[in-house]
Amino acid sequence: MLYHLLFPLASSYKLFNVFKYLSFRTIYAMITALVVAFILGPWLIRRLEGLQARQVIRTDGPESHLKKQGTPTMGGVLILVAIVLPTLLWADLSNRYVWTTLFVIVGYGLIGFADDYKKVVEKNPKGLSPRQKMFWTILVAGAACIFIVYDAGLSTELYFPFFKNLHPDLGVFYIPFAMLVIIGASHAVNLTDGLDGLAIGPVSINAATYMIFCYIAGNVKLSGYLQIPYVPGSGELAVLCGAMVGAGLGFLWYNAYPAEVFMGDVGSLSLGGGLGTLAVITKQEILLVIVGGVFVIEALSVIFQVGSYKYRGKRIFRMAPIHHHFELKGVAEPKIIVRFWIITFILALVAISTLKMR
Repeated sequence: MLYHLLFPLASSYKLFNVFKYLSFRTIYAMITALVVAFILGPWLIRRLEGLQARQVIRTDGPESHLKKQGTPTMGGVLILVAIVLPTLLWADLSNRYVWTTLFVIVGYGLIGFADDYKKVVEKNPKGLSPRQKMFWTILVAGAACIFIVYDAGLSTELYFPFFKNLHPDLGVFYIPFAMLVIIGASHAVNLTDGLDGLAIGPVSINAATYMIFCYIAGNVKLSGYLQIPYVPGSGELAVLCGAMVGAGLGFLWYNAYPAEVFMGDVGSLSLGGGLGTLAVITKQEILLVIVGGVFVIEALSVIFQVGSYKYRGKRIFRMAPIHHHFELKGVAEPKIIVRFWIITFILALVAISTLKMR
């Protein structure tokens, strides 16, 4: 909005020329998201308390979690507002990729909101059924992927980090693959959101990493020099990534141990879906396995645990997802959280290093 209102004035006032620079708008989208989170955070927490939107803690989990009973949840609403508003203010709203990513983020946020509302406000412990949740996540991801391939013209080739000449064309099969990336990322972040600040820290680091890749992928010279796919228009997503980073850090202010508010499914599903969409648009789908390694490990720990118990009658971990396993082994919650952040930061550096290792 500001871009469209103020950049045309650059011909008369050179000061407004700064609005053409992605770096400027990305930084201020991040700052705006932080400010929005800081201003709205206390008010939203009070509103959630008034609605009795309080977290229900499982009795079969770690005993240390029982003291979290009653903590307000559905704080992901704050994250959504802090992403959407700065993006609308600072991004070029004629860009299709911006609208597609916002569509997935808001769409998944609404699915998560419906699930959370049924659980914590209507006191229906089941929330949305797994079938309902899967139907809507598939519908949103499918609509987004069909649009960006057939309308926006995104390539159906698949690129691999470290291998500059390996990019098979999946053709029509790229649509279900891209959907799997978005849905898988969404549910992986959802599974990771089990400790105070555990999910939002890695999400912010992932968003910052993809901010770099969006900027490069949208620049024909940089993408050519670094030998990564050039995706015209994808650079504008750096603004959205900046908003994600700012929103994540702003929410972490209230979600850091001991948490004043939890994000709930409204936050975790939308953030994961957003990361998956960014990976698809920038043609860095496989890279998400690296930079989002913590999310991958959390999801795999659940898959292996369920599979092992079903077919062998034995558990691999004391409890899944794996962060609960470490809790039951006696590792303090803050230590688990910070160590997972450190691992994510290291993986982000590895992901960025692939720019020069092809």
